[in-house]
Amino acid sequence: MQACVVELVRYLVKGCAGESLDRVAVGPMGLAEDRAFMIVDQDNKFVTQRTRSKMAVVRPTLGDGTLKLSAPGIEDFEFDVVTDGEQLEVLLHKWTGKAVDQGSGPAGWFSEFMGEPCRLVRVPPGHERHSNGETGGQVGFADADALHVIGRSSLDHLNGLILEKGGDALPMNRFRPNVVVTGWDEPYTEDRVRRMTLGPVETSWEKKAVRCVVPTVDQATGRKAGHEPTRTLAGYRREEEGGVSFGAKFAVTKPGELAVGDPVEVTAWA
Repeated sequence: MQACVVELVRYLVKGCAGESLDRVAVGPMGLAEDRAFMIVDQDNKFVTQRTRSKMAVVRPTLGDGTLKLSAPGIEDFEFDVVTDGEQLEVLLHKWTGKAVDQGSGPAGWFSEFMGEPCRLVRVPPGHERHSNGETGGQVGFADADALHVIGRSSLDHLNGLILEKGGDALPMNRFRPNVVVTGWDEPYTEDRVRRMTLGPVETSWEKKAVRCVVPTVDQATGRKAGHEPTRTLAGYRREEEGGVSFGAKFAVTKPGELAVGDPVEVTAWA
């Protein structure tokens, strides 16, 4: 069976709900507008579901030069995106750099929803940030790399183990991938890929995706939902440097337009 792209998802605002796409442009920093926006606290430090799980239910929608924010219990808010305006110095993990502030409107909306002072910022023009993976590709406000790829067979295998222990199968959105591949019969094939083409897009290996607490968050409710999948992954996917892994990260080495159904060809294996 020919491996192919079965799902494409971008996350306009880091930590918020994803948007499934049929077709999308892919540039050096990944899917167009993926993690182009980020919430920062009053110290200009990035905020994610790691500590604020309710972010999962915020649904951003991109319009023609606008961004609409929707979430339960608060009125929708739409604003004009500021692409080149006042910049803030922000902290994202160990990286510090500039980000374009989106103004008082989005700041007020997120502050009300989150129950704490915060602001919304955007990747600035000329943004330069490189991953610390094997390729060292470009990245926007994603944690570390341009593309997060998971094979459908990997989730099927994991869910089989969880079901054996009496747990419930988990949806793919717990892992927040950008690209889901079907047709790889062997689970965790993505671990062994070093270069591959996704349709016209060429990619190169960065590293395994070491998981934080986010996969334990129910993405539909924004609430912690027990210890899975971390508990099961800890039994067979522990990494030497700590943590458990699931999925793989890739750099984009040749941009293009990617669509669901596009073939996946591995051109170099580990």
